[in-house]
Formats: sequence, structure tokens, C-alpha cells
Amino acid sequence: MAEQLRIHTVDMHISPSSFTVSEKSGASVSPSTPGGTARLRPPKRRSRCSRCLCWTLLAVIILIVLIAAAAGVVYVVFRLRLPKYSVDHLRVSRFGVNDDDITVGAVFDVAVMATNPNRKIGIYYEEGSELSLWYADERLCTGSFPVFYQGHRNTMVLHVFLTGGTQEGSELLAELQQQQLAGVLPLTFLGDVPVRVKLDKLTLWKVTFNVRCSVVVDSLTTSDDISVRSSSCRFRLKLW
Repeated sequence: MAEQLRIHTVDMHISPSSFTVSEKSGASVSPSTPGGTARLRPPKRRSRCSRCLCWTLLAVIILIVLIAAAAGVVYVVFRLRLPKYSVDHLRVSRFGVNDDDITVGAVFDVAVMATNPNRKIGIYYEEGSELSLWYADERLCTGSFPVFYQGHRNTMVLHVFLTGGTQEGSELLAELQQQQLAGVLPLTFLGDVPVRVKLDKLTLWKVTFNVRCSVVVDSLTTSDDISVRSSSCRFRLKLW
């Protein structure tokens, strides 16, 4: 009788704790339970990024504090007072429908009164300003602010010439005529004006002021008897 062929099975058991899988990112797999459940260890790169972000935020906070402290010193030492602006007069050289019967052309002369009330601070008005005159959502004309230096405790009347037009044509004129019958025509004067502030003998870096004036006139005729009923201007430092 031939010998029986017996096959013996070998039970091989690999413990999950006998290996560790490492990736390029620095994460590793290690068992945490008897069933072999893997747990990823967070890469070290995250902690480095977190430290970098914390240092950046700290540097920004310190810079803001230093700027605020410097502004406080300037305000106390030089007794900083904000300049004042108002629209003193408005003259219309041209405002009517062009030959194409579609667009409206406009040429305005706006007299702006600028006052610097500071005793030790001068203001350089730089090139690159952008001015515009609006009725509701329609831009009537554009121009630029004069380039000049305004000294201490000085008041000047500046003539700003604005030209341009709008695509609304006859519909806009009809609406403006209705407003003129009531004698109340609201306009908005907008501007971005780059300036340099001079503190005694020190001239600071260039910054841009955003100017907004709400002006109410009685008409927009080409006569010289346009009355400015009210004018209110405000401005803020443009950060971007």
C-alpha cells in the first residue's frame, strides 16, 4: 500500500507591529489596536508652517503697533489737523446733446476751496490724481487735481476743469430738467488725490486720499448764475 501523501499547512502570523510604512512627507503608519488599525502620524512640515504663520502674524501686529505709536507722536507733537475742502463755485461751459443725438458732452469748471489749518505741516499735491463728477449713477465728466504745494495755515481756491460725456443722451437731459424745475440738483464729486505730507523739514512717503463731496446746485445751465446750495466733503486714506 502506497504511503499516503500528507500536506501540512503552516500558519504564518505577521504581527502589525513588525513593520512601519514611512512616506516622503514624514507621515508613518503604526498600529494602535490588536486588529491592526493604522494611525497616521502628522508630518513635521505642518508644525513648521504653523510656527512660520505665527511669527508672520506677530510681525504684522508689531508693525501696526509701531505705526499707531508713530501716528500718535506726530499728532501730539505737530498738533495734526485734517485739511478741509468745499466746492465754492460751479460754472458750466458746455452741457448738451452732441451731434449724434446719443451722447451728452460736458465741460465744467469747479472751484474747490482747500484749507490747510496746520501750523507745522505742509501738503504736496502730486501728479496722478483722478477726479469725476456724477449725477446719480451717471458720470458726467472727469479731470485731475492741480499739482502744487500748500503751506502752513493756508487757504486756496483751485479751479478744476472737468470734461467728458455720457451715453444716456436726451433721457438724461430730460431727467435733469425735471430736477432743475424744483431748483434742487444733487451731484457727487469724487477724487483720488496722491499727496506727500511735510512735517517741518521732513517729507513723508506718498499716500492717496479718497475725496467725496456731495454738492447740491439749482441748475446746470451755461450761465454764470449757478447757485451752490450746499457742499459737504469728506475724505479718507486709501489703503489699496
